[in-house]
Amino acid sequence: MRQVNTTIKPQPDIIIPDSVDMPRATKHSTANGVDIYTLYSDDFEVVRFTFVFRAGSSMQHKAFTASTTLNMLGEGSLSMSAQQIADELDFYGSYYDVNIDRDYVYISFVSLSKFFDKTLNVAREIILRPAFEERELDIYCKKRQQGLAVERKKIEVQSRELFAQALFGAEHPYGISADERLYDDVTREDIITLYRELYTSDNCFVVCSGNISDEVLRGIASIAETLPQGDTQRVVYPAPRTTHKVFKSVDSALQTSIRIGRLLFPRTHADFVGMQVVATILGGYFGSRLMQNLREEHGYTYGVMAAMVNFDKEGYLAIATQVTSDHAEDALREIYYEIERLRVEPIAEEELQMAKNMMIGEILRILDGPFGIADVTIENIMCGMDNSSTERNVEVINAITPEDIQHLAQRYLQREDLVEVVVG
Repeated sequence: MRQVNTTIKPQPDIIIPDSVDMPRATKHSTANGVDIYTLYSDDFEVVRFTFVFRAGSSMQHKAFTASTTLNMLGEGSLSMSAQQIADELDFYGSYYDVNIDRDYVYISFVSLSKFFDKTLNVAREIILRPAFEERELDIYCKKRQQGLAVERKKIEVQSRELFAQALFGAEHPYGISADERLYDDVTREDIITLYRELYTSDNCFVVCSGNISDEVLRGIASIAETLPQGDTQRVVYPAPRTTHKVFKSVDSALQTSIRIGRLLFPRTHADFVGMQVVATILGGYFGSRLMQNLREEHGYTYGVMAAMVNFDKEGYLAIATQVTSDHAEDALREIYYEIERLRVEPIAEEELQMAKNMMIGEILRILDGPFGIADVTIENIMCGMDNSSTERNVEVINAITPEDIQHLAQRYLQREDLVEVVVG
């Protein structure tokens, strides 16, 4: 009979690097002023390119037109139907995706190197020749209207929208939550107007990663240099009008959604990374203070998170959780207790090191591959930085001390400055 070795091998030591080497993007510019940033990697025969336009929801003049314009790009061009676009991408194993936030839209394509030309042809149709057909627009708006109406019955969606309104004000571009019935007012002319105003060369940059040949770069440039020139859109943002306490009763809700936080600053601020560490300690990983308190010790919730959120003009701290309704007050009390504990007690070195390890480990995970590096590069460009800023962020995280954490908490987490939204 074969003997089984049951010896337990020791766990290897956790090694967190003191620094991170972040690849630098090479910048190319087209004649009409579009900057193309390339990150070369020959590990795989794959190319990803992302066109980024400053055409997010804060730029729109009419509700839902920014997201509708973006999502309608792939719903048919002057030469291809929506089905033909989907079939062509699928046949060659290519991937197309769009995303939108308050400030920017992102149009991404992933292609095998050998089928790059085929994917580029579809990208050209989507970006430069969208049809915005009435029928497709009507179908899209009806589906989105119905979907949003269903989503807004969820208390976590209601609390998210109310939290944005509480931070910025209901009329601020970052705080607006338009009635879903306004989808009925979106017209083809609205979409065409926004597309012509914002999908322009002066409002765009491109990030390309993967196995980039000269042919690939010329192909992407051929789209970028065809973008029309326009007037740079300068949106004047009103000053935020913060409301510190919001409660909404939902009689049918079995749980209560809680959001707590405050307006702070965008990522370019000197204390942004430090407050990311504070947020991680509070609720940035499974062993965080709020998770240990609310979930492990009291059983009020399945999960709680805390994070710093960055917009182009603003940034804020957010803590979010969903708890059983009969323990909502208890959960609020414990959240404030953990915030105050950071202000009055220096954090132990071991706990702080764990939070640092989690943050740097997550950075390394994101940077493990050309596409993740491209995503970080896009964020750095939007903040007016190069990729050396990621290396500096790691240095800041490694250097932060318990005294720094306490000072940041004392400065930015005073109870009277916090916004509280409760829905349930």
